[in-house]
Amino acid sequence: MNLIVVGASYRTAPVSILEQVAVSPAEVDGMLDRLLAQQYVSEAVVLSTCNRVEVYAAVNGFHGGLGEICGVLAERAGCTANDLANHLYVHYDAAAVRHTFRVATGLDSMVVGEAQILGQLRDAYQAATDRDSAGRVLHELMQQALRVGKRAHTETGIDRAGQSVVTAALGLAASVLAGDHDCLLGVDCEHPTTELAGRPALVVGAGAMGALSLATLSRSGAGPLTVTNRGAERAERLAEAYGATAVPFAELADALASVDVVATATASTEHVLTREAVARAIEGRDRPLVILDLAVPRDVEPAAAELPGVVVVDIDRLAASLRTGPAAADEAAVETIVASEVEAFLAWLRGADVAPTVAALRTRADDVVAAELRRLSQRRPDLSDEQRADVAHTVHRVVQRLLHSPTVRVRQLAAEPGGDQYAALLRELFDLEVPQSAQVQDLPDLEGDA
Repeated sequence: MNLIVVGASYRTAPVSILEQVAVSPAEVDGMLDRLLAQQYVSEAVVLSTCNRVEVYAAVNGFHGGLGEICGVLAERAGCTANDLANHLYVHYDAAAVRHTFRVATGLDSMVVGEAQILGQLRDAYQAATDRDSAGRVLHELMQQALRVGKRAHTETGIDRAGQSVVTAALGLAASVLAGDHDCLLGVDCEHPTTELAGRPALVVGAGAMGALSLATLSRSGAGPLTVTNRGAERAERLAEAYGATAVPFAELADALASVDVVATATASTEHVLTREAVARAIEGRDRPLVILDLAVPRDVEPAAAELPGVVVVDIDRLAASLRTGPAAADEAAVETIVASEVEAFLAWLRGADVAPTVAALRTRADDVVAAELRRLSQRRPDLSDEQRADVAHTVHRVVQRLLHSPTVRVRQLAAEPGGDQYAALLRELFDLEVPQSAQVQDLPDLEGDA
């Protein structure tokens, strides 16, 4: 069994590609079913955020598994695997573990060190657990990744700035409204979100990203604040929590006309803000309108950015504008944590690979003992039940003592680099048949997100 990660992110693909392969929460189950229907894919977890779509999988063959996962992603994107290949990255075994841990710690995030990815990874793992698509390998990988992510945020200052994609985007909006448009070209020009104080703002969407946007706007002093969502009840609850006003989704165009900043993050597969709607909203206004499109697929029709006085910041533009990050020492400390945790996980993985072989060896030994005891009963029917029990106990003890040291030693050797050869050698020597997958034991509940 091998680990593989196949994905596309803001590093390798424009938002136009990311929105093609994006998987909404309602579509995750179907995507997991599609992956598990493949010949080589035994386990799968799907992570889809505003700036990455990744498949974590346990496969029975690298090339077969890679081809199948790429095929499923290409099918979702509505293109050929060759067309999508240039935007994908692939990590295998040790590199897959390292990538997973770097994602969990925020090292691979657009805003390095942001903690939101930890909750998103947990949600992806929970979805896979509910669908029973995570087996022994991915259960362990995901649980360890969540633990490593929490450890990084606890032991280092990787998230000292407290930034997320939302705070970075709102900081960019503050810069634009302050007249600094150079930041859109990748020039450092930091303006704190507190410069949004007194600016009327609208949040479209009441999910996790929408809630974070509203919370950040509230802390910055922006206002009055308005929130809208297709489900009115969620918008009303969110508005009440932050002193905002909830408006019906049908009145979105009217709400748009009275604000300076819009943060939109819905799960819609169609444009929520069309060019026509934005054009109507800016009629007669003499101040800029900054729209932060934090959704993948995009909520804002690209043509809206062509309107005079309208600045649209989507994931592509945000990635190109970010230049700040955590201190080098904090980043290096997290890299050290990741490196040590990767080695620990690989040692577990090698040990886990040999466990079914050891179990098969012990089963073979038990079968041989049982067969010999049956023969003894047939040859010596005169033995009493007590004598038979004594003989059986003695033979079992001899076999167990003979197997103890070799099985303990092979577990130790298997945990070392190259240890997979010992399991293969045992299977060859004793002609053992080992099931492809092991039973997954009940796992304890995860702790709360950091």
